[in-house]
Amino acid sequence: MVASIGFLPYIPVMDVEAYKRAAAARALEFVQGGMRVGLGTGSTARHFVDLLGERVRIGLDIVAVATSEATREQAARRGIALTTLEETPELDLTVDGADEIAPDLTLIKGGGGALLREKIVAAASARMIVIADESKWVSMLGRFPLPIEIAPFGAAATRLAVEAATAEIGCPGPALLRRRDDGHAVVTDGGHWLLDAQLLRIADPAALAARLCRVPGVIEHGLFIGLARTAILAGPDGVRLVERR
Repeated sequence: MVASIGFLPYIPVMDVEAYKRAAAARALEFVQGGMRVGLGTGSTARHFVDLLGERVRIGLDIVAVATSEATREQAARRGIALTTLEETPELDLTVDGADEIAPDLTLIKGGGGALLREKIVAAASARMIVIADESKWVSMLGRFPLPIEIAPFGAAATRLAVEAATAEIGCPGPALLRRRDDGHAVVTDGGHWLLDAQLLRIADPAALAARLCRVPGVIEHGLFIGLARTAILAGPDGVRLVERR
């Protein structure tokens, strides 16, 4: 059960970064000295890492696990002490962004290409807080293309199998290989490739997640189900918290 937020207004682009930073600042209030903290990846998570670094400089004592090489480098520049899940396999808190947030706090993540590591870190955490500008709050997931991390070997066959699987669940759509500007495939930190499934409406995220997990070649998908406990959303009317109970 979650508190209802309802439909939210369009946010002008020029305001989005301010809203992301406001959400990140509210999440910082949940961080306490001695915590083991997972650091997300993406534009909103970058604000959180910056703000966390400011707290560390004035004496906050925490250790962090980064979900990507980009986040690890940013955290190191900000003076945040880093560890790994091998050294610290249980975390107190992870703060990360999302590409879409449904009313039950099911998420689409992976727009930044780090969905596998993000999911591993979130699952190792006692609590996950997702931060976003309120345009990410949706009544149903799917307008943002669903990222799916796949093995490079047999990628064309995997893509066809993914398209068949999504159609079987009732949300057909093309699964496109994510490419860099030079036309080559985007490669994740784990050495995998990414498909972006353009599904528009995902009526049953749990069923789709289970079906995608049965496709050979799929490493992980960007549906985060039952992981986020709190969403912090910022917009023109201020900052809102939504708790999953």
